[in-house]
Amino acid sequence: MTMHTERRSFLDIDFDTITLDSIAKRLGAITSESPFGYIVTPNVDHVVRLHQSGRQIIGLANAYRGADLCVCDSRVLSLLGALCGVNLPVAAGSDLTVLLFERVIRDGDRIAIVGGDLRMVDSLRRLFPRLDIVHHCPPMGLACNPAARRDAAEFVAEQKARFSFICVGSPQQELIAAEVSTIEGSRGFGLCVGASLEFITGHQRRAPLPIQRIRCEWAYRLCTNPRRLWRRYLVEGPRIFLLTYQWSRRHA
Repeated sequence: MTMHTERRSFLDIDFDTITLDSIAKRLGAITSESPFGYIVTPNVDHVVRLHQSGRQIIGLANAYRGADLCVCDSRVLSLLGALCGVNLPVAAGSDLTVLLFERVIRDGDRIAIVGGDLRMVDSLRRLFPRLDIVHHCPPMGLACNPAARRDAAEFVAEQKARFSFICVGSPQQELIAAEVSTIEGSRGFGLCVGASLEFITGHQRRAPLPIQRIRCEWAYRLCTNPRRLWRRYLVEGPRIFLLTYQWSRRHA
C-alpha cells in the first residue's frame, strides 16, 4: 500500500502535504483485507526527540520513513514551517480520529486498540456498541521493552482489524506500527494517535477551539497536567526553535 502525496521536507522529516478531509477519503478505501499500512503524526515533542541520539531514535526515524502517511500534528510546527517557506497543513491525530469515527468506520468493523485502560475501552464500546472492539493493554516501560512491543505488534497483526489505534505515546507507538508492517499477513491500517481515544470518550479534555486556533493548546495541556508535562513543554519543547534556526541556515 502506498498513500504518499506531495512531500515537503522540514526539520529532517518528509511531511505529506494533505488535509484531514483528504486523509479520511483515502482511509475510506481501507478494508480489513488491505495490506497493512500506518500513519504517523509528528508534533513538536516528537521532532525534538527525533534529533536526539540513540538506537531507539534511529528506529523512530526509520518508522517515520516507512509510514504510508506522515502529517503535521502541531500548529506551532506548521507556523515554524511557514516562516521557513514550507507549507505544512495541520492534520492533528485527534481530529483525524474523530473524522474516522464519524465518517469512515462502519457498523461491524473490527477496531483494535493498543494502550489505554479498560475504563476507556469500555466507554468506547458504550459509545459505539456496533463495532467489534478488541484491546491489548501492554505493560509500562514499552520504550525499553522490545519483547512487549513485539507482543503488541503481533496482537495487531493477528486481529486483522480494519483500523488499529496504537495509543501508547511516542516513540513506542511508531516503533510498534513499523514492526507490524514487517509481519507477514498483517492487514488494515494503523494510526499512531496518542491520547485521541481518551478525548473521544471524555477521559481527557482538549483545549477549547479558540485556544487551539491561537496555537496555545500546549499551554492548556500544561495547565491541566503540570506535573506530567512541565518538562516536555518548558525544558525540552523550546529546543524546537534552535532546531528550526539550524535547519533554516542549512537550507538557506
